Amino acid sequence: MRVAIAYLPFESEKGVPLLSQNRQFQWFSRPTYIYPVVPAQMATLLKKEGHEVGWMDGIAFEWSRAEFDEKLKQFNPEIIVLETKTPVVKMHWVYIKELKASMPDVTVVLVGDHVTAMPEESFENSPVDYILTGGDYDFLVVNLLKATASGKLEESLLETGIYWRAGDEIKNTGKFVLDHDLNSIPWIDRDLSHWELYSEKNGNYRETPGTYIMAGRDCWHGKCTFCSWTTLYPTYRFRDAIDVVDEIGELIEKYGVKEIMDDTGSLPVGAWLRTFCHEMIKRGYNKRIRMDCNMRFGRLTYDDYVLMREAGFRLVLFGIESANQDTLDRLVKGVKVEDYVTGAENAARAGLDVHITIMFGYPWEHEAEIENTVNFARTLLRKGHAYTLQCTMMIPYPGTPLFKEMDEAGLLLTRDWDDYDMRMQVMKCEVLEEFTKDAIRRVYKGFMHPESIIRRLVTTRDLKADLKFYWRGFRSLIGHFQDFKD
Repeated sequence: MRVAIAYLPFESEKGVPLLSQNRQFQWFSRPTYIYPVVPAQMATLLKKEGHEVGWMDGIAFEWSRAEFDEKLKQFNPEIIVLETKTPVVKMHWVYIKELKASMPDVTVVLVGDHVTAMPEESFENSPVDYILTGGDYDFLVVNLLKATASGKLEESLLETGIYWRAGDEIKNTGKFVLDHDLNSIPWIDRDLSHWELYSEKNGNYRETPGTYIMAGRDCWHGKCTFCSWTTLYPTYRFRDAIDVVDEIGELIEKYGVKEIMDDTGSLPVGAWLRTFCHEMIKRGYNKRIRMDCNMRFGRLTYDDYVLMREAGFRLVLFGIESANQDTLDRLVKGVKVEDYVTGAENAARAGLDVHITIMFGYPWEHEAEIENTVNFARTLLRKGHAYTLQCTMMIPYPGTPLFKEMDEAGLLLTRDWDDYDMRMQVMKCEVLEEFTKDAIRRVYKGFMHPESIIRRLVTTRDLKADLKFYWRGFRSLIGHFQDFKD
């Protein structure tokens, strides 16, 4: 069958949608394209099964809507798979109606965290045919095509987690189960999924071209009440460490990749991490590639960070969210503020670049708590314990415990999903939105502190590459000021 894996190029005055491979949706003033690992694995699996796959990321290709429509018409898919998220789901509903009017025979499949949380809603608001819930939708698409291979749906062949329209009735196979073997997925066909589209315009990369992999799905903590991917991946699984190193070898030799971001929610630790690091060193890949990953504070020692640095790791991303212990406890972060201080210092001292993420707009925080987080983040930057950071507005996505808590407490200001894009407060808060946005801007201004600038100059390793990286960072900084302007 002809299957299109597509991202609609939304045309909005808000900017470019950061939709693919993203846990917290934003519109960016400056384009940023994250390589969508799971959809790329889907494309690879479908090709292996003998299907014809069209990779149509209209956002990363920078197509206009007219160009996207023409490309889709030329490919003439029998099935189109769309990943959606809360802030754009209404736009997808409109698009599906238009698509069905122009291509009535095409089968439309929706995937993602929003439709996993609220599958019936999209059937009520659009003529979508199937919704695949959970994060293993790459496996479920293959299963769906097998179940419809005869020209009609063989319900007995469907795995759990699939919803479909049967006349006026919406049917499903029950709660999804994450029991698929990640080691059974072949390495991503990077050419099929046009990896080059995502290899340059990404603020995480110090060197380009870069690309993404995932050693696991998704986070071994998996309890943060705000994270939309806990909806997709309530069960943590990971690939064999040696297989991951083998894939990295191919990326080095075949594609000339210089930096790799492992976008597992939290990279596996313990024996897995040690095996991975020692194998990277043994093969000499640590001399040829820079590695980035997501990690959690409070789990690794200074010696662990030293080993990671020796193995080629350059950047480690940590979610701080807040510098107030009460907030961390309410979010079920499972860490102490002092873990942040020790962990950031240890990682930086080991030679790693530390990236932190922070959110503002918690209903229970007052101005004093917000100021505490602002000062904490700026201090980490000034001392060199944080190399880069990202600030956003807190959004309670449907399906998360935080959304349920806010909804039951009557603290949601709106259920218009268009507003859930981190540009405005959607929860009743103790402080004005203007104060929250100003706090975000003041954190970003910490990059301009003289001590922060001096530390960057002192740590410059490759003048040409690093100055290029600094310039990209400066442009991103200006973009963030635009993202959170009054």
